Amino acid sequence: MKELLVASGNQGKLREFGELLRGMVDTILSPADFPGLPEVEEDGATFEENAIKKARSAALFTGRPVLADDSGLSVDFLLGRPGVYSARFAGEGASDADNNALLLCELAGVPAERRSAAFHCVIALCQPDGSCQTFDGSLPGVILDAPRGAGGFGYDPLFLVPEYGQTFSELPPEIKNAISHRGRAMQLLKAALSGS
Repeated sequence: MKELLVASGNQGKLREFGELLRGMVDTILSPADFPGLPEVEEDGATFEENAIKKARSAALFTGRPVLADDSGLSVDFLLGRPGVYSARFAGEGASDADNNALLLCELAGVPAERRSAAFHCVIALCQPDGSCQTFDGSLPGVILDAPRGAGGFGYDPLFLVPEYGQTFSELPPEIKNAISHRGRAMQLLKAALSGS
């Protein structure tokens, strides 16, 4: 594929998608390349609805293929929250630190065996004619009671991957990208793009 717009203003996500799409897309564009690209309100009830809404809106506006994802953290003890509200768990404009602090507050005193969670991701690939395909990925883990690691973004410092004994913030990017919810959804997307 020659050009693909990744409809995200999140620099961490743009970096990850850049790594994951290396060798498959010649040029990755971002919303910064399209002044006037309309903001899309993520008011869908599911990750899939939000991903499609973002990708379709940008594809129709730019006339280019667009990839968008919606992803987040579902914590079992919190009955699936923060879910689609992961980026704004602590309110509109909340920082990663704000969201992490609220998550830790809501899980205060909850024992490790009841802190199971999963990262979920739905990637939508939409064409300028409005048609879309979606690809889902998820990864189970455990929420720690304190952050660990300096890498990653979002809830990464609190999300322990039991098989590795490390948080997403501690894992090297190449391992994180290979096993993550986003990486798993991307593998399905890559298979579709390569026709396999």
